[in-house]
Amino acid sequence: MAKRIVKKTGSNITPFLWFDGKVEEAVKFYTSIFKNSKIVSINRLGGGKGKVMTATFILDGQKFMALDGGPNFKFSPAVSFFVDCDTQKDVDTLWAKLSKGGKTNRCGWLDDKFGITWQIIPRTLGELLYDKDPIKSQRVMQAMLKMDKIIVADLKKAYNQK
Repeated sequence: MAKRIVKKTGSNITPFLWFDGKVEEAVKFYTSIFKNSKIVSINRLGGGKGKVMTATFILDGQKFMALDGGPNFKFSPAVSFFVDCDTQKDVDTLWAKLSKGGKTNRCGWLDDKFGITWQIIPRTLGELLYDKDPIKSQRVMQAMLKMDKIIVADLKKAYNQK
């Protein structure tokens, strides 16, 4: 994983996700997928016995909050979560789990079953795509544009093509 740069500024940025119901299901789903994850709190109406209103959870060290705000707003690909993967196995695992019940898109993007957009990207893509040789870089770009899930072996094949 990429090393996180932490600069304490006196405030924190926490993604806040608006769901139409299913907060508890979503939080359990996400924390079951990512390493170093946990549910911090699930807050219910009616003294802890009613409907889940909010939840706080951590995914691989990043804090998130969730709200059951009703049907007023929907998720959009205009905001997505970029997952920087070390290996093809990481890509394959996350792709399979997050896309189940959702839909896959081009270039490593997918929408999960709750409508959140994820980019599941192997670190190798950036290394090859931003190579100083523009011809190699362009071949990698063309290969990537044909993929849904990113396949590192196919990127390397395009990069090394003669």
